[in-house]
Amino acid sequence: MRAGGGGAPGAAARELDLDAARARVREAGGEALLSRLEHLDAARRAAPGRAADRARPGPAPRAPDRGAAADYDVVIAGGGLSLLLAPLLAAAGLRVAVLDRARIGAAHREWNAGTAEIAALSASGLFAPAEVERLVVARYAEGLCRWHGGGTYPVRGVLDHAIDAAGLLAAARARAEALGVTLLDEHALVEHAEGPDAVALAVAEARAGAAIRGLSARLLVDARGAASPYATADLVCPTVGGVLTGLAEGDGERRIRPDVGEILATTEDVEEGRQHLWEAFPGRPGETTVYLFYYARAGDVGPGALLSLYGRFFRLLSRYKEGDARLVRPTFGFIPGWSRLSAAPRAPGRRVRLVGDAAARHSPLTFCGFGANVRELAATAADLARAVEDPGAPSTARDAPVHAGTGALAALMARPAGGARAGEMNALLDTAFAVLHAMGNDVYAALLRDEMQPADFVRFLRETAARRPEVYREVVGALPLRAIGRWGAGLVRELYRAR
Repeated sequence: MRAGGGGAPGAAARELDLDAARARVREAGGEALLSRLEHLDAARRAAPGRAADRARPGPAPRAPDRGAAADYDVVIAGGGLSLLLAPLLAAAGLRVAVLDRARIGAAHREWNAGTAEIAALSASGLFAPAEVERLVVARYAEGLCRWHGGGTYPVRGVLDHAIDAAGLLAAARARAEALGVTLLDEHALVEHAEGPDAVALAVAEARAGAAIRGLSARLLVDARGAASPYATADLVCPTVGGVLTGLAEGDGERRIRPDVGEILATTEDVEEGRQHLWEAFPGRPGETTVYLFYYARAGDVGPGALLSLYGRFFRLLSRYKEGDARLVRPTFGFIPGWSRLSAAPRAPGRRVRLVGDAAARHSPLTFCGFGANVRELAATAADLARAVEDPGAPSTARDAPVHAGTGALAALMARPAGGARAGEMNALLDTAFAVLHAMGNDVYAALLRDEMQPADFVRFLRETAARRPEVYREVVGALPLRAIGRWGAGLVRELYRAR
């Protein structure tokens, strides 16, 4: 896979990009993975509150009557990272089923984590420490953030462990099976209807034309990510890439160092109305997971966004890294992000809970859904177990205080200025990260780990504005005054709570 250079392609070239991208994903991941990509792309058409799979033969489910018995205590719709919850719930004595359009526990993302997330996998009781250790395939001395036309800013203690994602999910699947969890591979949730004591589910095999059959549960856990009709977060991060071999190793910006993770990097200013960002995380010897993504408002991302982004990925990879790269495993997804400037995604009933990307409670700036979900793994399982008995029980999870501030920054990045001002986003990012680096590694790392204290965040904003007064114009130009007011109110509230 050799990537060429150049600027934005014309219509004919874009079609060639899409055809080539489809062929390369199929070659590396197989037809099933390409189908998963195309399903996610098509799911952008689904209106909120309606399932994309509803056009199936069979009756709609009827809400169960009061006192109706349920087939399961918990049904989890979505068998990715949420699979980690199934053995924890089953170990608590609950009857659990998991369903997914594809094979449950099949990874189409790779994950990096910090020390806290690694520890949480064993602290939850899911794995022994030695088992977790075997899932770590690489460790880094530091990570880097680098901006086009600007500087490079190293940080320690952030996303510095590369995790064997396939191994993690395979181990979780084995735990679930050993504890009696029912696994419904290649089954899609089509629709549901909630009664006082249970939820009726219409489920169908993922193949075309499959008939609907019914299941019931005391609690439905919606872990379908961006494909959930209730994933109504106002931001979204289309992300594509994969595990690559053949990238050049050594010193220099366009080479890979096996002991350094590249957390965020840009190679150009705003193009095609978006500020594109790269990431690179070395894994096993000779392998590196590389991502390309951008921030966008949810309503601005339509069908085909992932395949289009893959076209750009293959065409412009050489801007980022040298070498004769070969894609060996595609990774992709839409990662919803909630700016905290609008209403949060909400489940449609008391006996339905959103988890993971569908809930979008992770950082809207770093989109570290893996870290947020794993850190809260035991608490989330305990919340779900309580909700089976008392669906009105509130969640014990609390939003990280820094999210009140970083959400607006993510919204700002989702609306970058173009034309003559196309370089402003990189200039702002460079200024912001220069300030973070100057504030010291502890503060810098805390922001990227979602642990920065509100007072430090306000100081960060103040010092960034002092270095770049244009930021006031940029914020006012990108965000409505109402959103700016909500941003300020959220920061004041978190500052008050921190006293």
